[in-house]
Amino acid sequence: MAWVLKMEDAAIESGLVHDFDASLSGIGQELGAGAYSMSDVLALPIFKQEDSALTLNSETKNPPFQYVLCASTSPAVKLHEETLTYLNQGQSYEIRMLDNRKMEELPEINNKTVKSIIRVVFHDRRLQYTEHQQLEGWKWNRPGDRLLDIDIPMSVGIIDPKTNPAQLNAAEFLWDITKRTSVFVQVHCISTEFTPRKHGGEKGVPFRIQVDTYKQNENGEHTEHLHSASCQIKVFKPKGADRKQKTDREKMEKRTAQEKEKYQPSYDTTILTECSPWPENAYVNNSSTASPAFTTSANNSYTLPDSNSSSPNHQVDAVTQATLDQLSPTASIQEAQQWLHKNRFASYARLFSNFSGSDLLKLTRDDLVQICGPADGIRLCNALKSRTVRPRLTIYVCQESTPTKNVAHLKGTGDVENGEHGSNNIYVYHAVYLEEMSASELTRKIASVFNFSQSQINQVYKQGPTGIHILVTDQMVFNFQDESCFVIGTLKAESGDGYHVIIK
Repeated sequence: MAWVLKMEDAAIESGLVHDFDASLSGIGQELGAGAYSMSDVLALPIFKQEDSALTLNSETKNPPFQYVLCASTSPAVKLHEETLTYLNQGQSYEIRMLDNRKMEELPEINNKTVKSIIRVVFHDRRLQYTEHQQLEGWKWNRPGDRLLDIDIPMSVGIIDPKTNPAQLNAAEFLWDITKRTSVFVQVHCISTEFTPRKHGGEKGVPFRIQVDTYKQNENGEHTEHLHSASCQIKVFKPKGADRKQKTDREKMEKRTAQEKEKYQPSYDTTILTECSPWPENAYVNNSSTASPAFTTSANNSYTLPDSNSSSPNHQVDAVTQATLDQLSPTASIQEAQQWLHKNRFASYARLFSNFSGSDLLKLTRDDLVQICGPADGIRLCNALKSRTVRPRLTIYVCQESTPTKNVAHLKGTGDVENGEHGSNNIYVYHAVYLEEMSASELTRKIASVFNFSQSQINQVYKQGPTGIHILVTDQMVFNFQDESCFVIGTLKAESGDGYHVIIK
């Protein structure tokens, strides 16, 4: 509403100044008749009729439920900021489930149960984006543990509580809104477990406790969203929350009265504030029906066929096999999932549950690092771009006395050491790539190239000066020149059992 002040005479002006002085007397210690500006005046409640109307309208729309966490809020939170509550790891905390409906509001849920899902989620947007990977890492370090549990013996009024092994940070239960209901929860993760440990004494990340409530649909399933609310928490090791609360209180006591006015007081309980429902299917394949019910691991599992199975039902077709080795841009979502499992990226399968081969290949290195973290992001980028690691040593070998073809116009001269032969015969060489740089690896690779049985090879010799045979050792292989050429010959062992391999 616009206000126009018409100063027609000195009396009106004098009266207005007097009224303004009286209105502004409580705004600040140094604010007087000549120290305020029109922007300060317009911010006064008397000029906020539109805001007041909005407030009245919002008061008429009470949330249907209210959830109260029985734990004190921190006194070190500034005004207009969200409350912060400290919890001890593994301690049971009560959350009161209250019916907050007005008369005749939502009559369809009278005499019926509703379902609530309680979650511990990340407050930080960056961590929310990589929630699945963060939780998988926590699971790896804490096998068999859960992030969130319901203390059933202490809880009151909850019906059919459930936890899903695939969702370590969530639990669900039914409750009758006409009866007293309190659920006691335990949070087992601590805030510093998700902080990059660099120098010690890191500041822990904040979590959120969120409650999503659903009513029954026509089929009697609790799938229709009613209400969601959450609050910000930090979790400390046992008794750590008490010490942190005491430290914050002592810091506030040392502040001046004027500084204390910038902070909100500590409350004995924490009221969860309304929020958007948590996206249940954030990491679930969209082929499954969207439902607030817990997703089962079966919906997200991809069984890789056994390539060694003789059963026709387990044979891998050529297209699928090629997809598992190198991801094709034409790969379907199912084939992309199989590729991720095959290449040790199973923990990211749910995150990329809707990505085809083309979608994955379009992701840049920076995209993958941001999604999967530096280590796995770079590894996934290299796998997608088929960046192979150069072998430490490459040699070329040819089996002795196996010319493939006589070609009159190709005349070779030179020595065998350089892969050349003094004849018109073309010899086919095989590349042998060595990573371990050991004699055993060389023996294994030679046997594989020439279809020998490794058990048939007794010793491997290198032909030296004057035709002597030198036993090949790890040190000799290590000193082979890269891309050297050798001719491989065989010599029957003295015992008559097996052969000696001679590298010439």
